[in-house]
Formats: sequence, structure tokens, C-alpha cells
Amino acid sequence: MRKKLAALMITGAMAFAPMQPAYALFGFGDIVFDPSNYAENVLTAARTLEQINNQIQQLQNEAQMLINQARNLASLPYSSLAQLQATIARTQHLLSEAQNIAYQVSEIETAFNEQYGEAAAAGDFGTMIASAEARWHNSVAGYEDALKVQAGVVGNIERTRSELSNLVAQSQGATGALQATQAGNQLLALQSQQMTDLTAAVAAQNRAQALDAARRASAEAQARENLNRFLDYGSGYAPTTVTMFR
Repeated sequence: MRKKLAALMITGAMAFAPMQPAYALFGFGDIVFDPSNYAENVLTAARTLEQINNQIQQLQNEAQMLINQARNLASLPYSSLAQLQATIARTQHLLSEAQNIAYQVSEIETAFNEQYGEAAAAGDFGTMIASAEARWHNSVAGYEDALKVQAGVVGNIERTRSELSNLVAQSQGATGALQATQAGNQLLALQSQQMTDLTAAVAAQNRAQALDAARRASAEAQARENLNRFLDYGSGYAPTTVTMFR
């Protein structure tokens, strides 16, 4: 509208210009009016106004750019780290409760040297029975531990689902690149937590199966030893003179 008003004023000024010479001056009392000077001033004012409008638009663009940069640098106001760490800690606690033979290399080596393999066929009959009973308890405890870990992993599914919904909502509502990236990183962390649960469940199940397989192999070794001892007749029968009647 300002531009149209300036053009209208210029048109009016030019309309008066042909009626008098370019250098003519009009007097209205003590006021002198120069149409050509007035038209030039109007053009100057219009150009100045246009420059001001351009500068305002440029400032608006720069302000919007700064706002966008601030959004891109804004940090995500939500963090799932504590929840993920708590879930992993619960799974680790279940693994740490492994009975008899834990997830430690030194403890496993000691148990196998004393109860499994060739050790199952050593000692007297009472010792072998006690060793067989200990191996059976280890196998049963291993399956119990595996069931506990699997139950814990299943219990984590609901918490994982809730956390997944929160992270997806944060990702979709991200206002800048940094927030979107942080939401994506937390989604990857959630996936890593699920992989941790899966690894724990597989490890517990494999432990139980390994203990049971070691028990069966040791039982076979013990059975062979018992058979060898049963078939060992010693020095055999030696005939001697026997007096039956006086």
C-alpha cells in the first residue's frame, strides 16, 4: 500500500508538471512549491522505503535462521539411560545368582577337575555316589537358573515396550537435528538392551544344557569304572588240599 501511495503521489505530481515549465515555482502565501523537486523527493522516499522493507525482510530471514539453528542445537529433554541401565542390572543380578557353578572360568575348572570327566571314576564307591549326586544337583540348578533368567527377560518386555513408545514419540516430536539424533541413539541403546537380554537367556540355557551333557558323560565314565571293578576277579581261584574227614 505504501508503494501504491507513492506511485499515486508521483502520478499526481507528474500530472501538474506539464502545465508549467520544469523550473516554475508556485507560491501560496509565504510557501513556495516546486513540483519537480517534490516528485524527486517522493521517488527518493519510495526508494528509501523499499530499501527499509528489504532490510526488514533480511533481518527477519536472519532471525528465522538463528531460530532454526537454535532448534538444531537443542538437546532432547528425555533420557532413557536410567531405565535401560536398570533393566540390564536386573538381568545381571539374575545371572549372578547362578547356583553351584557360576559364570566364572576358575570356578568351572575347579568343579570339572573334582566332579566331572575322569574325576567321576575316581575314589571308592561311596565317593563316586556322592560325586554323581552333586552333578545331578548341578544340572537341576542349571535348568532352574535358566528358567529364572528367561522369566526376567520376559518381564523386561513390557518395560521395553513402554520405553520404545516414549522414544518414538520423542523422535517424532523432535524440533531439530540434535534431538532427532539423540532420540535415534536412545533407540539403538534400547535395541542393545534387548540384545543383552537375549544373550543372557541364551547363555543361561546353554549353561544348563552343558551341565546336563557333562553329567551324562561323567555318568558313562563312572559306569565303565564300576563295570571294570565288578569284572576284576583278582588273582582267580587257586586249588588247595582240603581235609573233609578225620
